[in-house]
Amino acid sequence: MRRLITSRGLWLALLAAIAAATIVVIARTRRRPVQQASDTSSIPARPENSQWPPVPILGTPTAEDLQRYDAEKPSLFDRPEFDRFFERGEPREPLDDATRRRLTRWGIAVFAVIMLALGTQVLESAVFSKPSSDVTWGPCLESTSDSRTDCWFAGNEEDYGQDGDYVSQQSADSGETRVRLDADCRPRAAEPRVRKIDTKVKRAVDRQWQRIEDWLRTNAPRSYRTLGKHGNAKTIAAAEAYMGLRFPDDLRASLLRHDGAVYLKDTWPFGFLGNSNMSVREMRDTWRELCDIDGEEESDGEFSDPRSEWWDGRMLPVGADGMGDHLVIDSARKDVGDTDHEGTMDFTPGGVRIRSFYALLKTTADAMEKGGSIGYWKPKAVDGELDWDIL
Repeated sequence: MRRLITSRGLWLALLAAIAAATIVVIARTRRRPVQQASDTSSIPARPENSQWPPVPILGTPTAEDLQRYDAEKPSLFDRPEFDRFFERGEPREPLDDATRRRLTRWGIAVFAVIMLALGTQVLESAVFSKPSSDVTWGPCLESTSDSRTDCWFAGNEEDYGQDGDYVSQQSADSGETRVRLDADCRPRAAEPRVRKIDTKVKRAVDRQWQRIEDWLRTNAPRSYRTLGKHGNAKTIAAAEAYMGLRFPDDLRASLLRHDGAVYLKDTWPFGFLGNSNMSVREMRDTWRELCDIDGEEESDGEFSDPRSEWWDGRMLPVGADGMGDHLVIDSARKDVGDTDHEGTMDFTPGGVRIRSFYALLKTTADAMEKGGSIGYWKPKAVDGELDWDIL
Protein backbone atom coordinates (compact mmCIF):
# COMPACT_ATOMS: atom_id res chain seq x y z
CA MET A 1 0.00 0.00 0.00
CA ARG A 2 2.94 2.33 0.68
CA ARG A 3 3.99 1.94 -2.95
CA LEU A 4 0.50 2.69 -4.27
CA ILE A 5 0.02 5.91 -2.29
CA THR A 6 2.82 8.30 -3.30
CA SER A 7 1.16 11.61 -2.41
CA ARG A 8 2.28 13.02 0.93
CA GLY A 9 -0.94 15.00 1.22
CA LEU A 10 -2.99 11.83 0.79
CA TRP A 11 -0.95 10.10 3.47
CA LEU A 12 -1.53 12.99 5.87
CA ALA A 13 -5.26 12.96 5.18
CA LEU A 14 -5.34 9.20 5.78
CA LEU A 15 -3.49 9.62 9.08
CA ALA A 16 -5.92 12.36 10.12
CA ALA A 17 -8.87 10.06 9.40
CA ILE A 18 -7.28 7.22 11.37
CA ALA A 19 -6.59 9.50 14.34
CA ALA A 20 -10.15 10.83 14.32
CA ALA A 21 -11.60 7.32 14.10
CA THR A 22 -9.37 6.19 16.99
CA ILE A 23 -10.56 9.03 19.18
CA VAL A 24 -14.22 8.29 18.38
CA VAL A 25 -13.81 4.57 19.15
CA ILE A 26 -12.08 5.28 22.47
CA ALA A 27 -14.71 7.81 23.46
CA ARG A 28 -17.59 5.48 22.55
CA THR A 29 -16.12 2.46 24.31
CA ARG A 30 -15.49 4.52 27.43
CA ARG A 31 -18.81 6.33 27.59
CA ARG A 32 -20.58 6.51 30.91
CA PRO A 33 -23.01 3.59 31.38
CA VAL A 34 -26.59 4.14 32.43
CA GLN A 35 -26.80 3.99 36.20
CA GLN A 36 -29.35 1.53 37.53
CA ALA A 37 -31.31 2.41 40.63
CA SER A 38 -30.52 0.04 43.51
CA ASP A 39 -33.14 1.37 45.85
CA THR A 40 -36.65 1.21 44.39
CA SER A 41 -38.07 3.02 47.33
CA SER A 42 -36.78 6.32 45.97
CA ILE A 43 -38.80 5.96 42.73
CA PRO A 44 -41.96 8.06 42.91
CA ALA A 45 -45.22 6.08 42.82
CA ARG A 46 -47.30 6.13 39.67
CA PRO A 47 -50.82 7.43 39.98
CA GLU A 48 -53.38 4.63 39.86
CA ASN A 49 -55.49 6.04 37.03
CA SER A 50 -52.55 7.14 34.84
CA GLN A 51 -51.68 5.25 31.66
CA TRP A 52 -48.33 3.47 31.54
CA PRO A 53 -46.42 4.06 29.45
CA PRO A 54 -47.82 7.52 28.84
CA VAL A 55 -49.32 8.37 25.49
CA PRO A 56 -46.75 10.13 23.24
CA ILE A 57 -47.35 13.80 22.59
CA LEU A 58 -47.68 13.20 18.84
CA GLY A 59 -50.00 10.24 19.35
CA THR A 60 -49.68 6.48 19.19
CA PRO A 61 -48.59 5.00 15.82
CA THR A 62 -51.23 2.99 14.03
CA ALA A 63 -50.82 -0.54 12.71
CA GLU A 64 -50.27 0.86 9.20
CA ASP A 65 -47.46 3.10 10.47
CA LEU A 66 -45.78 0.20 12.19
CA GLN A 67 -46.06 -1.99 9.10
CA ARG A 68 -44.59 0.74 6.87
CA TYR A 69 -41.61 1.42 9.13
CA ASP A 70 -40.93 -2.27 9.72
CA ALA A 71 -40.59 -2.79 5.96
CA GLU A 72 -37.74 -0.28 5.75
CA LYS A 73 -34.19 -1.57 6.01
CA PRO A 74 -32.63 -0.57 9.32
CA SER A 75 -29.55 1.63 9.16
CA LEU A 76 -26.09 0.39 10.00
CA PHE A 77 -26.11 2.13 13.34
CA ASP A 78 -29.38 0.43 14.41
CA ARG A 79 -28.07 -3.09 13.89
CA PRO A 80 -27.27 -5.29 16.91
CA GLU A 81 -23.78 -5.97 15.59
CA PHE A 82 -22.96 -2.28 15.78
CA ASP A 83 -24.20 -2.05 19.38
CA ARG A 84 -22.27 -5.15 20.41
CA PHE A 85 -19.08 -3.76 18.82
CA PHE A 86 -19.17 -0.59 20.89
CA GLU A 87 -20.79 -1.94 24.05
CA ARG A 88 -18.44 -4.98 24.33
CA GLY A 89 -20.73 -6.83 26.74
CA GLU A 90 -20.82 -5.56 30.30
CA PRO A 91 -20.94 -1.80 30.91
CA ARG A 92 -17.51 -0.32 31.55
CA GLU A 93 -16.41 1.88 34.34
CA PRO A 94 -16.68 5.54 33.35
CA LEU A 95 -13.51 7.54 32.84
CA ASP A 96 -12.54 9.84 35.61
CA ASP A 97 -12.23 13.54 34.92
CA ALA A 98 -8.40 13.53 34.80
CA THR A 99 -8.25 10.71 32.26
CA ARG A 100 -10.97 12.31 30.15
CA ARG A 101 -9.12 15.63 30.10
CA ARG A 102 -5.84 13.90 29.23
CA LEU A 103 -7.47 12.01 26.37
CA THR A 104 -9.04 15.20 25.07
CA ARG A 105 -5.72 17.05 25.17
CA TRP A 106 -3.93 14.26 23.32
CA GLY A 107 -6.63 14.20 20.66
CA ILE A 108 -6.41 17.96 20.19
CA ALA A 109 -2.60 17.79 20.02
CA VAL A 110 -2.63 15.02 17.39
CA PHE A 111 -5.22 16.87 15.34
CA ALA A 112 -3.19 20.11 15.56
CA VAL A 113 0.01 18.36 14.42
CA ILE A 114 -1.77 16.79 11.46
CA MET A 115 -3.36 20.10 10.46
CA LEU A 116 0.04 21.79 10.74
CA ALA A 117 1.57 19.14 8.47
CA LEU A 118 -1.24 19.57 5.97
CA GLY A 119 -0.78 23.34 6.01
CA THR A 120 2.96 22.94 5.49
CA GLN A 121 2.34 20.63 2.52
CA VAL A 122 -0.06 23.11 0.94
CA LEU A 123 2.37 25.99 1.47
CA GLU A 124 5.27 23.99 0.06
CA SER A 125 3.27 23.00 -3.02
CA ALA A 126 2.22 26.60 -3.59
CA VAL A 127 5.76 27.98 -3.29
CA PHE A 128 7.95 25.31 -4.85
CA SER A 129 5.75 23.59 -7.41
CA LYS A 130 6.49 26.14 -10.11
CA PRO A 131 9.84 26.04 -11.89
CA SER A 132 12.23 28.93 -11.44
CA SER A 133 11.69 31.87 -13.74
CA ASP A 134 15.29 31.80 -14.94
CA VAL A 135 15.16 28.14 -16.00
CA THR A 136 13.18 26.76 -18.88
CA TRP A 137 12.09 23.18 -18.43
CA GLY A 138 11.46 20.93 -21.37
CA PRO A 139 11.06 17.24 -22.11
CA CYS A 140 14.10 15.29 -23.20
CA LEU A 141 14.20 13.96 -26.71
CA GLU A 142 13.69 10.46 -25.30
CA SER A 143 11.56 9.28 -22.46
CA THR A 144 10.95 5.94 -20.82
CA SER A 145 8.22 4.71 -18.53
CA ASP A 146 10.66 3.73 -15.79
CA SER A 147 12.49 7.01 -15.38
CA ARG A 148 11.82 10.71 -15.21
CA THR A 149 13.26 12.88 -17.95
CA ASP A 150 13.76 16.23 -16.26
CA CYS A 151 16.30 18.01 -18.42
CA TRP A 152 17.12 21.67 -18.52
CA PHE A 153 17.69 22.97 -21.98
CA ALA A 154 16.42 26.09 -23.66
CA GLY A 155 17.48 28.49 -26.35
CA ASN A 156 19.17 31.75 -25.55
CA GLU A 157 17.70 34.26 -27.95
CA GLU A 158 19.98 37.05 -26.71
CA ASP A 159 23.06 35.14 -27.89
CA TYR A 160 21.66 33.29 -30.88
CA GLY A 161 18.69 35.39 -31.99
CA GLN A 162 15.25 34.08 -32.84
CA ASP A 163 16.80 31.57 -35.23
CA GLY A 164 19.45 30.50 -32.76
CA ASP A 165 18.72 26.78 -33.07
CA TYR A 166 20.62 26.73 -36.34
CA VAL A 167 24.04 27.80 -37.59
CA SER A 168 25.12 28.30 -41.19
CA GLN A 169 27.76 26.05 -42.75
CA GLN A 170 29.21 26.03 -46.24
CA SER A 171 28.24 23.14 -48.50
CA ALA A 172 29.69 22.09 -51.83
CA ASP A 173 26.22 21.54 -53.31
CA SER A 174 24.15 24.50 -52.22
CA GLY A 175 26.82 26.84 -50.96
CA GLU A 176 25.20 27.12 -47.51
CA THR A 177 23.41 24.70 -45.22
CA ARG A 178 21.82 25.07 -41.84
CA VAL A 179 22.82 22.72 -39.02
CA ARG A 180 20.73 22.38 -35.86
CA LEU A 181 22.67 23.20 -32.70
CA ASP A 182 22.61 20.89 -29.69
CA ALA A 183 20.28 22.68 -27.25
CA ASP A 184 21.65 20.59 -24.35
CA CYS A 185 25.08 22.15 -24.87
CA ARG A 186 23.83 25.69 -24.30
CA PRO A 187 21.55 25.71 -21.25
CA ARG A 188 20.25 28.92 -19.80
CA ALA A 189 22.02 30.07 -16.66
CA ALA A 190 20.41 28.92 -13.41
CA GLU A 191 21.05 29.48 -9.74
CA PRO A 192 22.78 26.47 -8.06
CA ARG A 193 20.48 24.57 -5.73
CA VAL A 194 21.59 21.76 -3.42
CA ARG A 195 19.15 18.86 -3.62
CA LYS A 196 18.67 16.25 -0.92
CA ILE A 197 19.70 12.69 -1.71
CA ASP A 198 17.38 9.85 -0.81
CA THR A 199 18.70 8.20 2.36
CA LYS A 200 18.21 4.70 0.93
CA VAL A 201 20.20 5.60 -2.19
CA LYS A 202 23.03 7.10 -0.13
CA ARG A 203 23.17 4.04 2.12
CA ALA A 204 23.17 1.63 -0.83
CA VAL A 205 25.94 3.52 -2.66
CA ASP A 206 28.09 3.69 0.48
CA ARG A 207 27.64 -0.05 1.00
CA GLN A 208 28.98 -0.85 -2.49
CA TRP A 209 31.84 1.61 -2.11
CA GLN A 210 32.77 -0.06 1.18
CA ARG A 211 33.08 -3.41 -0.62
CA ILE A 212 35.26 -1.85 -3.33
CA GLU A 213 37.45 -0.05 -0.78
CA ASP A 214 37.96 -3.24 1.25
CA TRP A 215 39.06 -5.16 -1.85
CA LEU A 216 41.40 -2.38 -2.98
CA ARG A 217 42.91 -1.98 0.49
CA THR A 218 43.70 -5.70 0.57
CA ASN A 219 44.63 -6.45 -3.04
CA ALA A 220 45.48 -3.14 -4.73
CA PRO A 221 46.67 -0.66 -2.08
CA ARG A 222 48.33 1.56 -4.66
CA SER A 223 45.02 2.09 -6.44
CA TYR A 224 43.28 2.52 -3.11
CA ARG A 225 45.48 5.54 -2.39
CA THR A 226 44.30 7.24 -5.59
CA LEU A 227 40.69 7.46 -4.41
CA GLY A 228 39.56 11.07 -4.17
CA LYS A 229 38.46 12.79 -0.98
CA HIS A 230 34.85 13.45 -0.03
CA GLY A 231 32.99 15.67 -2.48
CA ASN A 232 31.02 18.83 -1.76
CA ALA A 233 27.28 19.14 -2.33
CA LYS A 234 27.58 22.81 -3.30
CA THR A 235 30.19 22.00 -5.94
CA ILE A 236 27.86 19.38 -7.41
CA ALA A 237 24.97 21.87 -7.42
CA ALA A 238 27.14 24.46 -9.18
CA ALA A 239 28.09 21.93 -11.85
CA GLU A 240 24.44 20.98 -12.36
CA ALA A 241 23.49 24.63 -12.81
CA TYR A 242 26.39 25.25 -15.22
CA MET A 243 25.63 22.19 -17.35
CA GLY A 244 21.86 22.55 -17.09
CA LEU A 245 21.54 18.87 -16.11
CA ARG A 246 20.49 16.92 -13.04
CA PHE A 247 22.97 14.37 -11.78
CA PRO A 248 21.28 11.10 -10.77
CA ASP A 249 21.10 10.54 -7.00
CA ASP A 250 23.42 7.51 -7.08
CA LEU A 251 26.07 9.51 -8.98
CA ARG A 252 25.82 12.41 -6.51
CA ALA A 253 26.09 10.02 -3.56
CA SER A 254 29.19 8.48 -5.14
CA LEU A 255 30.79 11.90 -5.72
CA LEU A 256 30.16 12.79 -2.09
CA ARG A 257 32.00 9.62 -1.08
CA HIS A 258 34.89 10.02 -3.54
CA ASP A 259 35.24 13.10 -5.72
CA GLY A 260 36.95 11.26 -8.57
CA ALA A 261 40.47 9.87 -8.35
CA VAL A 262 43.94 11.42 -8.45
CA TYR A 263 47.14 10.59 -10.30
CA LEU A 264 49.98 9.26 -8.18
CA LYS A 265 53.51 8.39 -9.23
CA ASP A 266 53.43 5.33 -11.52
CA THR A 267 49.82 4.59 -10.55
CA TRP A 268 46.79 4.99 -12.80
CA PRO A 269 43.80 6.62 -11.00
CA PHE A 270 41.09 4.26 -9.89
CA GLY A 271 38.13 3.93 -12.22
CA PHE A 272 35.69 1.57 -13.90
CA LEU A 273 36.09 -0.45 -17.09
CA GLY A 274 39.56 0.85 -17.86
CA ASN A 275 38.72 4.50 -17.19
CA SER A 276 39.84 6.87 -14.45
CA ASN A 277 37.14 8.41 -12.26
CA MET A 278 36.48 12.10 -12.87
CA SER A 279 35.95 14.70 -10.19
CA VAL A 280 33.03 17.12 -10.39
CA ARG A 281 35.19 19.87 -11.88
CA GLU A 282 36.70 17.45 -14.42
CA MET A 283 33.20 16.36 -15.41
CA ARG A 284 32.16 19.97 -15.93
CA ASP A 285 35.26 20.92 -17.93
CA THR A 286 35.14 17.76 -20.07
CA TRP A 287 31.45 18.31 -20.79
CA ARG A 288 32.23 21.86 -21.97
CA GLU A 289 35.12 20.68 -24.15
CA LEU A 290 33.05 17.95 -25.81
CA CYS A 291 30.20 20.40 -26.43
CA ASP A 292 32.66 22.82 -28.02
CA ILE A 293 33.98 20.06 -30.29
CA ASP A 294 30.57 18.70 -31.30
CA GLY A 295 27.66 20.92 -30.33
CA GLU A 296 25.42 19.96 -33.22
CA GLU A 297 22.56 17.54 -33.68
CA GLU A 298 23.26 15.11 -36.48
CA SER A 299 19.87 14.58 -38.07
CA ASP A 300 17.96 15.55 -41.17
CA GLY A 301 14.70 15.73 -39.29
CA GLU A 302 13.46 18.10 -36.64
CA PHE A 303 14.91 16.05 -33.78
CA SER A 304 17.86 13.74 -33.47
CA ASP A 305 18.56 10.76 -31.25
CA PRO A 306 21.08 11.84 -28.57
CA ARG A 307 22.11 8.23 -27.95
CA SER A 308 23.13 7.55 -31.55
CA GLU A 309 25.51 10.48 -31.95
CA TRP A 310 29.16 10.73 -30.96
CA TRP A 311 28.28 13.30 -28.31
CA ASP A 312 25.22 15.02 -26.90
CA GLY A 313 25.02 17.65 -24.19
CA ARG A 314 22.66 15.64 -22.02
CA MET A 315 25.41 13.08 -21.33
CA LEU A 316 27.52 13.23 -18.16
CA PRO A 317 31.18 12.22 -18.62
CA VAL A 318 32.25 10.29 -15.51
CA GLY A 319 35.42 8.54 -16.69
CA ALA A 320 38.25 8.91 -19.22
CA ASP A 321 40.74 6.41 -20.64
CA GLY A 322 43.36 9.04 -21.55
CA MET A 323 42.99 8.46 -25.30
CA GLY A 324 39.90 10.57 -26.01
CA ASP A 325 37.29 8.00 -25.01
CA HIS A 326 34.90 8.57 -22.13
CA LEU A 327 32.54 6.67 -19.86
CA VAL A 328 29.22 8.55 -19.76
CA ILE A 329 25.85 8.50 -18.02
CA ASP A 330 22.66 9.50 -19.80
CA SER A 331 21.21 12.14 -17.47
CA ALA A 332 17.69 11.30 -18.70
CA ARG A 333 17.69 7.50 -18.71
CA LYS A 334 20.38 7.09 -16.01
CA ASP A 335 22.16 4.18 -17.75
CA VAL A 336 25.90 3.90 -18.44
CA GLY A 337 27.52 4.14 -21.86
CA ASP A 338 30.78 5.05 -23.54
CA THR A 339 31.79 7.30 -26.39
CA ASP A 340 35.01 7.17 -28.38
CA HIS A 341 36.99 9.59 -30.50
CA GLU A 342 36.12 7.70 -33.69
CA GLY A 343 32.58 9.05 -33.58
CA THR A 344 30.39 6.40 -31.94
CA MET A 345 28.41 6.14 -28.71
CA ASP A 346 27.24 2.86 -27.23
CA PHE A 347 25.22 1.95 -24.13
CA THR A 348 26.48 -1.58 -23.69
CA PRO A 349 29.97 -1.00 -22.25
CA GLY A 350 31.81 -4.27 -22.17
CA GLY A 351 29.01 -5.78 -24.22
CA VAL A 352 26.47 -5.69 -21.36
CA ARG A 353 23.72 -3.29 -20.29
CA ILE A 354 24.42 -1.32 -17.09
CA ARG A 355 21.22 0.42 -16.04
CA SER A 356 22.62 2.90 -13.50
CA PHE A 357 25.78 4.12 -11.82
CA TYR A 358 24.79 2.14 -8.72
CA ALA A 359 24.58 -0.99 -10.91
CA LEU A 360 28.12 -0.23 -12.11
CA LEU A 361 29.32 -0.02 -8.51
CA LYS A 362 27.61 -3.28 -7.52
CA THR A 363 28.77 -5.29 -10.55
CA THR A 364 32.31 -4.02 -9.99
CA ALA A 365 32.24 -5.05 -6.32
CA ASP A 366 30.83 -8.47 -7.26
CA ALA A 367 33.49 -8.99 -9.94
CA MET A 368 36.27 -8.02 -7.51
CA GLU A 369 35.12 -10.30 -4.68
CA LYS A 370 34.18 -13.30 -6.85
CA GLY A 371 36.87 -13.02 -9.53
CA GLY A 372 34.22 -12.40 -12.18
CA SER A 373 33.92 -9.93 -15.01
CA ILE A 374 31.67 -7.19 -16.37
CA GLY A 375 31.11 -8.29 -19.94
CA TYR A 376 34.57 -8.56 -21.44
CA TRP A 377 36.15 -6.38 -18.68
CA LYS A 378 37.76 -8.27 -15.80
CA PRO A 379 39.24 -6.47 -12.75
CA LYS A 380 42.39 -7.94 -11.22
CA ALA A 381 45.27 -6.84 -9.03
CA VAL A 382 48.76 -6.57 -10.53
CA ASP A 383 51.66 -5.47 -8.30
CA GLY A 384 49.31 -3.77 -5.86
CA GLU A 385 47.42 -1.90 -8.59
CA LEU A 386 43.99 -2.46 -10.16
CA ASP A 387 44.14 -3.56 -13.78
CA TRP A 388 41.22 -4.14 -16.15
CA ASP A 389 41.82 -7.06 -18.51
CA ILE A 390 39.94 -7.44 -21.79
CA LEU A 391 38.79 -11.04 -22.18
